[in-house]
Amino acid sequence: MRCIPLERPEGVRCIPNEHSGAGVLVLAGSSGRIDEDRARVFAQLGCIAESIRWFGGAGQHDGPWEIPLETFAERVENLTRTCDRVYVVGTSFGSEAALLTGARVDAVSGVVAFAPSDVVWAGFDGAGRETSHWTLDGAPLPYVPFDFDAHVPNEVPCFLPLYTASRVTYTHLVESASIPVERIKNLVLVAGGDDQVWPSIAHAERIRDRRQGCPFATTLVSHDAAGHRTLLPGEPPISSGRVMTRGGSEQADRALGNQALGAILDMLTTH
Repeated sequence: MRCIPLERPEGVRCIPNEHSGAGVLVLAGSSGRIDEDRARVFAQLGCIAESIRWFGGAGQHDGPWEIPLETFAERVENLTRTCDRVYVVGTSFGSEAALLTGARVDAVSGVVAFAPSDVVWAGFDGAGRETSHWTLDGAPLPYVPFDFDAHVPNEVPCFLPLYTASRVTYTHLVESASIPVERIKNLVLVAGGDDQVWPSIAHAERIRDRRQGCPFATTLVSHDAAGHRTLLPGEPPISSGRVMTRGGSEQADRALGNQALGAILDMLTTH
């Protein structure tokens, strides 16, 4: 395997010694970082695997707000030039992007969503203006705002109560902000029951339920003691990103990753 740098956007492409024909776009969460470790895992599975910085780089916004979905569609299109099928893998905020891309780009054969969300959530620009995480054709997508009355400041923030309460407060906006997951071809959802960032199992179950009757496969993999960050086999513990309470433990997060790997391999080799 060899990994080469990408530009515009900044990123990395990992090329396996033996290519299975699959391509994977890996999207990190609220850090927007290049997740080379996860790209390497997928390259070891025979995929041409890319990960890009989706905010905070040259010519990009400084945070996860009004990010063009075209950013991800362009990388998918690029992967189709050398791959016969392409998958998008996202975590947390990156799962929103992965699911939206899978729902809107026909070339995506499947999505793996770690700690997923079934709706688009609010982002904030540098001036504190609330807006959507994402845009399409230059227009912000509908989103669920935050009810900050439900947020209790702590030295290490725990955002689970905020997300839970905000969904209740803004119930009337949930449907318009819902990601059209029924359009995605094949889908693997990975969620931890001790996720302290947002209720990812509840989100994943809503996604699964919304796909009832969908002609494509939906697999939900969960572990009661795992938190927000799943660790796939071969991935080192992650120490970067915003300081927050994520729940779980390295042991439980690795156990969930081991469970998830089988479902991921099944999708990569079957579809």
